[in-house]
Amino acid sequence: MRIAQIERKTRETDISVDLNLDGTGTSSIDIPSAFLSHMLTALSTHSCIDLTIRAEGDLQHHVVEDVAIVFGMALRQAIGDGIGIRRFGAATVPMDCSLARVIVDLVERPYSVIDIDLQRESIEDLASEEILHFLESLVASGRFNLHALVEYGTNDHHKVEAVFKALALALRSALVIENQDIPSSKGVLR
Repeated sequence: MRIAQIERKTRETDISVDLNLDGTGTSSIDIPSAFLSHMLTALSTHSCIDLTIRAEGDLQHHVVEDVAIVFGMALRQAIGDGIGIRRFGAATVPMDCSLARVIVDLVERPYSVIDIDLQRESIEDLASEEILHFLESLVASGRFNLHALVEYGTNDHHKVEAVFKALALALRSALVIENQDIPSSKGVLR
């Protein structure tokens, strides 16, 4: 099974993530931000990744960053050497007024382009800059490529939700087992 359990405790945060890449989309998210919890629940549901996250900490920034770091570490651990995965995934998702496109490459070279054009300083209980930082930290820790673009939209909540749902579908596609080979002409995902 492609599963991972990671815990990280620092002077600022206490985070645990359990995930199963071959799940059904069941989630239990217990973190201080209701909005980020909503986004991670959507990601779990639409990726079919079973996801349990528990987090507490001193500041919102530290919690958001460390949840992304530990989630990324768990994702990479569960992927392992990547034998047989499709590796690439792409999805376009509408969310009412917004349309988001996300493309991933699960190669072990972290790089992100995130253009989601947020207009408000915060969305629900989360500073808008924390959304960008979460995605960048997830990519750095999970060691993969992410291109996330909002084509258009007027509501920041809908823009971000479309991005998280598109990320979920892109990951779902990229994680499919297609054969017994490493999906790289180099023979490694680095």
